Amino acid sequence: MKGIEPKAKELLDEFLHSGHGACPGCAMPVILRTLFHALGGKTIAAITAGCFGTISGTFPASPIKIPAYNTPFPSAAAAGSGIRAALDVKGDTETTVVAIAGDGGTFDIGIQALSAAAERNDDYIFICYDNEAYMNTGIQRSSATPWGAWTTTTPPAELKLQPKKDIVQIMAAHRIPYAATASIAYPEDFVRKVQKARETRGFKFIYAFSPCPVGWRFPSEMTIRLARLAVQTKIFPLYEVENGEHYVLNLEPEGIPVGEYLKPQGRFHFLREGDLERIQENVNREWERLMRRF
Repeated sequence: MKGIEPKAKELLDEFLHSGHGACPGCAMPVILRTLFHALGGKTIAAITAGCFGTISGTFPASPIKIPAYNTPFPSAAAAGSGIRAALDVKGDTETTVVAIAGDGGTFDIGIQALSAAAERNDDYIFICYDNEAYMNTGIQRSSATPWGAWTTTTPPAELKLQPKKDIVQIMAAHRIPYAATASIAYPEDFVRKVQKARETRGFKFIYAFSPCPVGWRFPSEMTIRLARLAVQTKIFPLYEVENGEHYVLNLEPEGIPVGEYLKPQGRFHFLREGDLERIQENVNREWERLMRRF
């Protein structure tokens, strides 16, 4: 390791080991492995119930190499606040605290504690890995599930009729110091954003897109491809927001038609006539709305 800069060296350290029990092709372990690489070993995690909580809280062993506190479903943000406060009392300003939750523990069940921590501007990072449903408990819809998607609670006859909640804009409205979207298809951008969040004081929110082969019904080898298509179709733009006002676009998408992203996924095989066009129109409208903020 001689001659390697500290930030580069810490990216070589492993804090999430193989044999973790996640489904084949799951994006979540890649997200968390990237996160831990970027944060380094002087980190404490608060982990809520969900896919990651299931694989990281197994007794008597855990695949993660950093101290972690497993907390109930609504409580990741509250636990992160408590850990940060305890470290501050001890005079420890060097240890990074990160709260980790899926879309259910962020968009829905955990949003009250998340909003409270953001309003107080507590000094830690909250990361959401979004697989767009309650995957760990049986693929039930969440408010992160996109319009027109199949889940076990939105079957073919009753596909989801509500649009996906815009969680980044909700967090930006709190005027937090830093919010950003991230994708495993663009790891350099992901790492840079995590390191920027670590170096920024106050509450930070990172929203990571997490394709799920089981819940989305696609072959496990397509995970990275779909993560990239989500960005290039403008469904999941890569951008940052500082203090709720300063927006930075990190990548200009190619503008690939959304059908290229939707067709490989079995959860969208029940779309009706005209639905694909409706989804494309909505993506275009949301992109134009976002662009007005830059």
